[in-house]
Amino acid sequence: MLRCRSSLITGLPDLNSNGHDIIVTMVATLNFAENLSSGTSSNSEMIENEIHSDRANTLEDDLLAAIRSDQGLPALGASIAQIIHLSSSDDESIRKLTYFVLSDVSLTQKILRLSNSVSFRTASNKAITSVSKAIFLLGFNTVKTCALAVLLVDGLSEKKAKHVRHELIYALATSMICRELARRSRFSDAEEVAVAALFKNIGRLLLAVYYPELYQKITALIQQGSQTPSQAYRQILRFDLDNFAEKVMQEWEIPKRIINTLTIRPVDIFQPPKSRLEWMQQVVEFSHKTVPLILSQEQPFNTKPANTLLDRFGKALDLNKVKLNALITHAANETKAFEINVGLSSPDQNREIRRSPETLELNLETEEHLLKELAFAFEQNEETTDIQRYPSGKPYNAAKLLLTGIQDATEIMASGRYQLSDLITLVLETFYNSLGFRFITLCLRDQERGLYRARSSLGSNYLGFQKAFTFPLAASTDLFHLAMKQNVDLIISDASIGKVRNLQPQWHLDLLPDARSFIVLPLVLNEKRIGLLYADRLLEAPEGISSEEMRLIKTLKAQVITALHTR
Repeated sequence: MLRCRSSLITGLPDLNSNGHDIIVTMVATLNFAENLSSGTSSNSEMIENEIHSDRANTLEDDLLAAIRSDQGLPALGASIAQIIHLSSSDDESIRKLTYFVLSDVSLTQKILRLSNSVSFRTASNKAITSVSKAIFLLGFNTVKTCALAVLLVDGLSEKKAKHVRHELIYALATSMICRELARRSRFSDAEEVAVAALFKNIGRLLLAVYYPELYQKITALIQQGSQTPSQAYRQILRFDLDNFAEKVMQEWEIPKRIINTLTIRPVDIFQPPKSRLEWMQQVVEFSHKTVPLILSQEQPFNTKPANTLLDRFGKALDLNKVKLNALITHAANETKAFEINVGLSSPDQNREIRRSPETLELNLETEEHLLKELAFAFEQNEETTDIQRYPSGKPYNAAKLLLTGIQDATEIMASGRYQLSDLITLVLETFYNSLGFRFITLCLRDQERGLYRARSSLGSNYLGFQKAFTFPLAASTDLFHLAMKQNVDLIISDASIGKVRNLQPQWHLDLLPDARSFIVLPLVLNEKRIGLLYADRLLEAPEGISSEEMRLIKTLKAQVITALHTR
C-alpha cells in the first residue's frame, strides 16, 4: 500500500516548487546534456514530456495514496460493495438490507425521512415507520439506492466544502433522473441504473475532496468553454480522471457490470439501445448531461441545452419536450428531498428551480408539497431522535411502537401481494425496535433434521447466532420446550436468577451467555408446535412488560402464526 506523502497533510503540492520537481528537472537537464552530441532536434520535447509524465504519475499516486490512507474510505467502499451485491430476487438480501440499515441509527432515520417525503411517499399516504415497510411499499431497489446515496453523502460530505457538496448533489440528481427513466424501461432490473449513476462523477468527487485547488482549476477551464472535461483533466492533471475513478471502484470491489455502465462511445445522435447494457450506458450519460437543467436557477426549459439533449437522446430514449419537462420536474423534487433529508442543505437554503411559464402551475404545487415535506421531516426527526429508554434499552413508548407494527403488518397482509419473508422481517423489526432487543430470531420446526432451527433473524451478530441457534425436537424439561408444551409466553426480566438459569439449556448458555433478559414466544397452531420467537438483551429489564404491551405482543405473534399457516 502506498504511503501518503507529507504534501497531502498540508494541502495541494506546489508543483512549481516541489523538491521532487527540482530533482526531475535536474535529471532531465543531465539527460539533455548527455544527448547534445547526438544533434537530435527532439530533445527539448522529450524533456517536457518526461517532466509532465513524472508529475502525472506523482499526482495520480498521491491521490490514490490519500484515498487508501483515509481511514473512513475503505470502510465506505466495503459498505457500498456489500449493498450493491444484494439482489431484490433474494429473500436473504432483503433481510440483509433491512439489518444493514437498522444497524446504523443515523442511516435508519434518514431512510425513514426520505421514505416519508412527498417525492417518495406512496399512494397510501400513511407514515412509514419501519425499514421493512419502506422496502415493501417503495420497493427493494428504491431503498437500496437511497441507502447507497446516504452512505456516499455521509462518507464524503464531512469536508463541508461547497464543491464537495456540489458534486454530491450532482451524483444524487443523476441517480434520480435514472430512477425516473427506469420506471418505464422494458429491461429487467432496470432500477440498477440508478445505483450506477451515483458513481458517474466519483472521480470529480474524490478530486474535490482531496485536491480542491486542482478541482477548481479544472472547473474554471471547463466553464470557459474552450475545452471538454476530458481535455481539462489532461491539461491540469496529466492523467485520465475517469480511468483513475475506475481503479478506485475496482479497489472498492464495485461489480464490473456497474463500472461498464459508466463509459460510452461518444456519438452525435444515439440510436435505440439493443441491449440492457447499452440502455444503461445511454441513460447514465443522458442523466449526467441533464443535471445542469435541474441545478440551474436561470435557464428556462426551452433552452439550447435542452434541445441539444433531445436531438442526441430523444430517439434512443423515446423523449420529447413534454416528457423531458416532466422528467426534470420529478427528478428535481426527488433530488431536493434527498438534499434536505440527508443533511446536504437546510430548509432556508432551498433553491428555486425555474421552468418555462407553461409549468408555473406545477411549480406552485411543488412548493406547497415541499412545505409539507419539510414539516414532515422535522416531525419525523423529533420522533426518531428523542426516544426515551429504560436502562435495559426498552423504549418508554413500547406500546405505541408495537401498535404501529401491528398496523403495518395488517396493511401488508391485507394487500395480498406480500412474500412471507416480508411479513416476518417486519415483525422481527417491530419487536427489535419496540422492545429494545440485542438479537431476535424466528425459530421453526425442521422435521427432516429433527431440530428447531433459527430461520430469520435481526440484531447484533445475527448471522452467527442464527447459524448456531438450533435445538432438538425431542422433548426436554428446559424452558424452551416447556414454553411450547404449555403454549405460554415467557418474559424473563433477569436471566441470572437461579431457577431461571437452571431451566436454560446448555446450548443457550453456551451460545448467548451474556443474555440478561429475554423472551420466548411459542408458535402453536391447533396444538401443533411450529416453533418460537426468541429475543434478548444484554441488560436486565426490571421494568418488565405491561398488560397492554403483552396484549400487543400476543397480537403480533398471532399475525405470524396466521401468515405461517396461510402461506
